[in-house]
Amino acid sequence: MGRGGTSRSAGAFRTPLRAVLLVAALAVTGCAAEGPRAARAPSPSMADGPSPKATSDVDLCVSIVGHWSREVLDGRGYGDYQSMGMSGGQYDILREVVDSARAARRQGAGNIDVLVERQAREGCTAWYRSGGPGEGPWR
Repeated sequence: MGRGGTSRSAGAFRTPLRAVLLVAALAVTGCAAEGPRAARAPSPSMADGPSPKATSDVDLCVSIVGHWSREVLDGRGYGDYQSMGMSGGQYDILREVVDSARAARRQGAGNIDVLVERQAREGCTAWYRSGGPGEGPWR
């Protein structure tokens, strides 16, 4: 006894399957035609321009200390020095900068950002001149 519904012959499935396989083969062949060199070739704008400048340890320290000093001075909360991405030495610099900025603010100083930037740079430069992290007794 037969099953219900219409039956399809095996040939009815071959035509769509052949079409799918043909499209897939063309897609793979088309991608491979460019070759591996096309993927590695630099763009003209990248080849002509200078490479990006690396950030120095002092500049990175100044950026971190300056950012968190402003956060503290603006009253936004912060965690411990590790959650801020700082080392113990950078945190010491931060505390000195914040203390100086608060004192200057109490005395009516106008542009605290300039003071923060200058003191952060002085502290970070001195810290890295004396070795910075990894150069002291913990090395």
